[in-house]
Parts: sequence; structure tokens; C-alpha cells
Amino acid sequence: MNVRRQRALFIANTGAFSAFLAAGSWISIPFIPVPITLQTLFLFIAGGVMGRYAVAPVSLYLLMGAMHFPVFHSGSAGLGVFLGPTGGYLLGFLPAALISGLGFERDSSIVRCAGVALALAALYACGVAWLTYSSGLAVPVAVIIGILPFLPGDILKAAVAYAVNRRITRMREKRRRISAPAGEDDGI
Repeated sequence: MNVRRQRALFIANTGAFSAFLAAGSWISIPFIPVPITLQTLFLFIAGGVMGRYAVAPVSLYLLMGAMHFPVFHSGSAGLGVFLGPTGGYLLGFLPAALISGLGFERDSSIVRCAGVALALAALYACGVAWLTYSSGLAVPVAVIIGILPFLPGDILKAAVAYAVNRRITRMREKRRRISAPAGEDDGI
């Protein structure tokens, strides 16, 4: 793939996944202290499609929210959102995107699953750490209200994202085999 095409694809994916993250924030179920959204689904799909570069759409999404674009849950925006109880989870999207992307860059399904699990752990660690600090909660209480209610849904979203990414990978491989010049694929 030539450089111009790669750059165009990167820009298109960055814009699309930033938009998906924003749309996922609007699909939310109010919950205290942090709402339930579809953002982790799109975060993990971005990791599968873009690899380690999934950090780019997440960064753009966070920048848009900081610049008062209504992209956070229920249309909230601004730097104040980062200071509230959801701030740690939002910033946790960055290491989660990087870790899941690195996991999806490998051919092993075990490494990919481990990457998603570690990404979710990093997201929760950032969220609970900030929730503890910003709300003055004890760590066990922050874990109970900041992780346990979200765990079943996030596991389901991770499984769906894994299945979607497997399908995308198969389609890419098929397209690569079709477009490969004759003799190149069979080792000649």
C-alpha cells in the first residue's frame, strides 16, 4: 500500500472512530457515578482496525470534548468533565486504546484476548484511581461502584468487538489474497 493511501486511510479511520466514540457516548444509560455507554465497544473496534494508532481517534475525541464540543456522555463537554467522576475513565481511553491496539496487531487470538482484557483493566484502573481521588471514596467502595456494575456489559462489548475485528481481519486477508499478483502468494 502506498504512503498516500495509508495516510488517507489513517485520517479517515481517525475521523470515523472519533465520531463513533462520540455517538457511543450519546447512547448512554444514566448511572451513578458514571453512565453506561457504548464507547468501549468502539474503542476496542478501533484497536482492532487501527492497531496501536487507535490512540489517534481517542486523542481527537478527548480534544474535541475539551474544546466544548458536546461529545461526552449526554452531550456534556469542557474541561470540567475531566475533573468530575468520569474524568479518569475518559483519560483511561488512551492507554486502553494503545494496549488493545497492540494486542490486535498480533496474530495470536490469545494475545488479542489478553490485550483486550489488559486494556479494560487499564481503563478501570484509571477510572477508579480518579474516582477515589475526586470523590474521596475509599478504594474498595470505588471498585464496587466504579467497576462491578460495568464489568458484565464491558465483557459483552469486548466480545462483540473481538468478533467484529475477527470478521474485518478475515475480509482484509481475503482482499489481500485476491489482489496479490499471480505467483506471489504461493511462494514462487
